[in-house]
Amino acid sequence: MKVTHCAEGDLMAHEERTPGAGKNVAVLRKEHNLSQAQLARRAGVSLSTLSKVEGGDRVLTEGMAAAVAGAMGITLDEVLGKAPVASEDDLRNLRTAMRHFDLAGEPPRPVGELRKGLAKLTAHRFNTDLAEVLALLPDVLSRAQNFAHSARTPDAWTLVADTYSTVYWVAARHRWLELCELASAKQMLAAERATPLVGIVAARDQAGIFLNNGDFAGGLAVVEQAITQAESTLTGPERAFGLGCLHLRGLTLAGRLRDKTEADKHIERAQRYAEEFPEDVVKHEMHFGPQNTAVHVISTSGDIQRHSKALQVSRDLQRQRIALPATRIGPMHLDTSRARLALGDRDGALDSLEQAWEVAPQLAKVHPTSQELFRVLVSLHKRSNPRLNKIAKRVEISV
Repeated sequence: MKVTHCAEGDLMAHEERTPGAGKNVAVLRKEHNLSQAQLARRAGVSLSTLSKVEGGDRVLTEGMAAAVAGAMGITLDEVLGKAPVASEDDLRNLRTAMRHFDLAGEPPRPVGELRKGLAKLTAHRFNTDLAEVLALLPDVLSRAQNFAHSARTPDAWTLVADTYSTVYWVAARHRWLELCELASAKQMLAAERATPLVGIVAARDQAGIFLNNGDFAGGLAVVEQAITQAESTLTGPERAFGLGCLHLRGLTLAGRLRDKTEADKHIERAQRYAEEFPEDVVKHEMHFGPQNTAVHVISTSGDIQRHSKALQVSRDLQRQRIALPATRIGPMHLDTSRARLALGDRDGALDSLEQAWEVAPQLAKVHPTSQELFRVLVSLHKRSNPRLNKIAKRVEISV
């Protein structure tokens, strides 16, 4: 995506809004005829912070982006920007498959083939191969739905719910919020016919809808309702897994609100449940255990301005043999980069950003934190930097 360099007077007409959501803020503010002081006051942030974000000296966090979006009466994805679709045909086919949720289609092929398709889809998801996930989803989803209508068992509907969890994931990564909501609604419907743990996973993704839209308090309310449900319906390891996943979502939402007390509550409970697993386990496309809990703590520590804590947890985790997939390792490096940049370590921030690109290039290309880190590092270096130029080629922009 090319960045057009233009005169100040032509900024609103010609400047593209990606990459770097912080760059969007100035464009959107001017479109809404607001001064920096007016927007800062409405959003509840300091004028100095807003000025640094717009000027490229500070990363726009998703929590601040939500406050800015609310202040201007726009959606969060308008500030963060939507990622382009790899294939319009794949997206169109996916929407068709979702529309057929209640329709029994052709008799399904052997369930073994379906499970192989799901396993392949999950492997691409865990490797953050966004384009491959989108390409495979329509066929896998259609077959899963047809099988569920034929078998009419909780296990069959579990396959449908798990597939919709991946639909939600790929839509959320691109910030296609409408598709996220549709996927979550279908996932909840399938979960009603599946096993209890599937319903808890679906509730976690439902709370993600609130997260994606910047309604962090609403998301916490969904998490609390789901916790009550999990406590009354789950037992044994499934109980620890379900509650642990919910608390991970809770600490993320609390961090975006900058509610340290609420964040600490969810961190403590997630860590307690993680102790029941010697290593991270995977159920219904979700990871939970000590390492994924640590990854979430790194991110939330950054959200609540505990950058030294974020780096400490990151160092401790990276000393281990990390068994997590790229979906978790990529964001860990991004959040480590964010913490290093906040503490004034530009070179270290660039090191971590490069690691994120190495582990999960497709994710790094569309992730708002990755785009913001790149934007700010380019601004702070003030001159050509070979390492940043290398990333720029992968992002397909000029610097």
